[in-house]
Amino acid sequence: MKKYRVGIVGARRGGNLINQFTVFPEVQITALCDLLEERLTAVGKQHNVPDEFLFTDYEAFLEAPVDMVVVSTPIQIHADQVIKALESGKHVLSEVTAAWTIEQCEQIVNTVKRTGKIYMVAENNCYYHFIREWKKWVGQGRLGKIFYAESEYMHDIQDLIRDEKTGETFWRVERPPIYYCSHNLGPLLYLMEDRVIQACGLHTGYNILPDLGPGCLSMEVALFKTQKGAVIKILRSQVAYRWPPMEFYSLYGTKGYVENGREGGWERSEGKLFVIDEMSRGEGHQVIDCSVSDPQAPPQALRGGHNVSAEYYMIRDFIEAVKKNTKPPLDVIKAMDMTLPGICAHESAMNGGSWIDVPLFNW
Repeated sequence: MKKYRVGIVGARRGGNLINQFTVFPEVQITALCDLLEERLTAVGKQHNVPDEFLFTDYEAFLEAPVDMVVVSTPIQIHADQVIKALESGKHVLSEVTAAWTIEQCEQIVNTVKRTGKIYMVAENNCYYHFIREWKKWVGQGRLGKIFYAESEYMHDIQDLIRDEKTGETFWRVERPPIYYCSHNLGPLLYLMEDRVIQACGLHTGYNILPDLGPGCLSMEVALFKTQKGAVIKILRSQVAYRWPPMEFYSLYGTKGYVENGREGGWERSEGKLFVIDEMSRGEGHQVIDCSVSDPQAPPQALRGGHNVSAEYYMIRDFIEAVKKNTKPPLDVIKAMDMTLPGICAHESAMNGGSWIDVPLFNW
């Protein structure tokens, strides 16, 4: 069996992904890159990566014996690292979001087309168990035509934005809440098989943290118009007080609706389904299982950083795409479809909420 060699840049989040990669016998971790030598050494030792293949310099890392590069660094540098990896002949799995600007999104698309290498965005929420189950129902037409969807992602990460004791700020201080909407938008577009064509946004200003950067905005909300005529609403905060963190999804169709619960945090297990048909009309909603992790997944599928099966299936799909040289499920076009709307929505929010056309890239 051929062993595909994997190199990971960003050993903190990347360290969690390594744990999941190691369950696949056809891959081997052969190189790591990180700015912090202490972390780099620790992760390298844990996974038996020789010292000569531990790098603090990204350019040198790309010269290592690697077939695939996993980019799990701050979003501001995703595009630069992705493009360099593709141009050096590597396949790329990139953490979300895909890029920081519209121009960078276009550069990545053009580079993937030019190099012919496999690119996949690591939007693990598309692989949540209940999302994959809903996909079957939507495909069966149980909800009818989807005309409205919404999602909320509330995750208080003030400690990752600013050190409360020293006042030092970190890279997320520059990340507007709605920029990081792929966890919301990605699963909805996956379910709806749709694309966003227009965006508008509003923000609440700075109510909890001071105005240190757009990452400190208390809340941002976006409205999106889709190519199929649906409306999507996204609500995001990374500083508002809420515990446990919450990801909420809802779809409304001509035959019914489906939603997961707002309570229970990452491990919520119940939601609602109402379908108007001869079986359920007038009977009210049905309580449904909304487990994040697949109860039928093998034990090794829980080795990722979030302790759910999503990353197992995500990495499996990436490896299969590389092996077969086929388009991955979350390819470069879908990556931009779940990235560009957030960029445009923030621009709108900073300019009073006017509608903005969202660029659409095609293969």
